[in-house]
Amino acid sequence: MRITRRCFVAGSALFAGAGRMTAADPALRFPTAPRDRLAIASYSLRTLLPSARRRAGGNAPANAIDIKDFPAYVVKRFNIRKVELLGQHLPSTDAAYLKEYRRILSDAGVSVVNIPTSVGASLYDPDAAKRTTGIDNAKKWIDNAKLLESPSVRIHIQRAGNETPDAGRAAESLAGIAKYGESNSVLVNLENDDPFSEDAFFITKVIDQVNSRWLRALPDFCNSMLKGDERFNYDAVTAMFGRAYNISHLKDSEVDQGKVFRIDLARTFEIAKASGYKGYFSVEFEGEGDPVEGTAKLVDAALRYLS
Repeated sequence: MRITRRCFVAGSALFAGAGRMTAADPALRFPTAPRDRLAIASYSLRTLLPSARRRAGGNAPANAIDIKDFPAYVVKRFNIRKVELLGQHLPSTDAAYLKEYRRILSDAGVSVVNIPTSVGASLYDPDAAKRTTGIDNAKKWIDNAKLLESPSVRIHIQRAGNETPDAGRAAESLAGIAKYGESNSVLVNLENDDPFSEDAFFITKVIDQVNSRWLRALPDFCNSMLKGDERFNYDAVTAMFGRAYNISHLKDSEVDQGKVFRIDLARTFEIAKASGYKGYFSVEFEGEGDPVEGTAKLVDAALRYLS
């Protein structure tokens, strides 16, 4: 596996900084059996799971899966007992609803490993009031994660118009969010998602600036390939896994504006292994074809590479 000097230096800086971190490590124990390390992301079945926007518009698909049935469906269809719930797939965040959903999860023998969500404002917006909105909403999702017994959330760093992403402002916002997460035993993850506002090396820079064990990277296998640069993608994934802890997004391809981008699964799993990553791989199908069949094929492939 090729690791560039850029990634080696960035990773070395993180490990050098680790000794300066004051927060205790999150006390998570990860399974070692391949199947137990897998989760199914509700985003994989997004065409079947009505979002808040679809529900409001009254255009839920005819073959929709109710989010309450999602945990049992995952067990029956994929024989997986861990899920990653997109926050926007939950029709309510009232405490009573979340406690009821926790009971549904328990009855199905399923646990939540992460909750990806948007926070309604950019964490690097020049407008302090807008940043405060994003911070407050992130804290609310940490509260929601605690009610669902999820060990982490993934906070989306959305764009602030055409404003260039500012690592200093983002780090300042996320420092408070990570501290709140620590006080509630909920990790905060950042994903290499939007190529503009969540470039992998911007994300790693922010994580290094915050320097908290409660702010980690969520490596997505394919998102960084959307720039069309294979070398950049694997460098980005390497840098992200160097800062990852409990969650990553497993996919072999992604369709963006009609174009299909593919990655080498074997190579990406080797990057994860070389980094010492022990956490979960959340199957997030974004390829061509039927999402249920595509998700099942990714599960089978992951089991081969993890065995």
